[in-house]
Amino acid sequence: MKLIKYLFIAVLALVASVALNSAMGATIAYVSGFSPVAGVVAGNVIGLFTGAVLPHGVACETVFKEIWTGEMIKAFRTAAESLGWFDRIKSYDQYVENDVIHFTELGGDPEVLVNNKTYPLNIKTLNDADKPITLDYYDTEATPVTDDELHACSYDKMASVLERHREALREKYTQKAIHAIAPAENKESSPVLLTTGAASADGKRKIFTPSDLLALKRVFDGMKIPTKDRILVLCNDHVNDLLETETKFKDHYNINQTEGKIARLYGFDIYEYNGTPAYNAATKTKLAWGAVAGDTDMQASVAFYAGRMMKANGSVQFYHSEASKDPLYHRNLVNFRKWGICLPLSDKNCTAAIVSAKIGD
Repeated sequence: MKLIKYLFIAVLALVASVALNSAMGATIAYVSGFSPVAGVVAGNVIGLFTGAVLPHGVACETVFKEIWTGEMIKAFRTAAESLGWFDRIKSYDQYVENDVIHFTELGGDPEVLVNNKTYPLNIKTLNDADKPITLDYYDTEATPVTDDELHACSYDKMASVLERHREALREKYTQKAIHAIAPAENKESSPVLLTTGAASADGKRKIFTPSDLLALKRVFDGMKIPTKDRILVLCNDHVNDLLETETKFKDHYNINQTEGKIARLYGFDIYEYNGTPAYNAATKTKLAWGAVAGDTDMQASVAFYAGRMMKANGSVQFYHSEASKDPLYHRNLVNFRKWGICLPLSDKNCTAAIVSAKIGD
């Protein structure tokens, strides 16, 4: 049975390698002005002599590296259903070069004169400047995959490893994104509100109510934020509060399973996410990234205007040490590095947060 399994896996690897070599050969030939058919033949001949079609050893590792990296990049450009709020943010991937994104910092606006009768007019130079931003990078810890587990390049094992690394990276990336979007402190241009409802069942906080949602709407109205693309990402506590107090919210909960959006209430497209940042409820200041929440800290819900947000995915690097070079454990080690960033395009009039008010201590 093992022999049959090995042969079956080898055939699958051979088919995948031939398909990849054919696609690459045809593409290169077409771009170079030759027949794609000739490119297919040449690609597989070269692959044969370089070992690219072999299902074992170095060649197998090279082909798989391309596939795993490609799948990882594809996954980060396809939002998960539970991250619909993240999908609403405009992507700037096309502007990333060497994991740096370049913005133009505008040098002010010209003055506008009404019924001017004084000449010559003043001259004002608008000095724009390049503003490069280096993307954050995220590393996963290495996962060991032994030769015994692979059984001649088993697809199942590596697919499982790939999925777990991908999900771990995605979760950390989106947590960092919502943390960066949330205001750092309570300011007129990026307010931090407190809930005003009755005491929660555990008596530790005031619950989030429709009145608090209305207060958030008034804040956005006051900042003259466009009514379209107002996003509210609720933490779990606030979702549960509304499920108990707001009938319309309860009726819409879990209806939309494709975008992750719960409902549209009071002008906000509402989503749920359990990775929102924590705030010191007394000072209304956001905890630093990676800080552990204490007794005075509460998880917040975050509101933002999607039109003033950006996200950008950079490169994905696959790292792999070979089992053939590990005489003691016969194991491969694999991990990933992913580059990406998510930030507000402006530091004012586009974000707000609402934190559960503490009751006693």
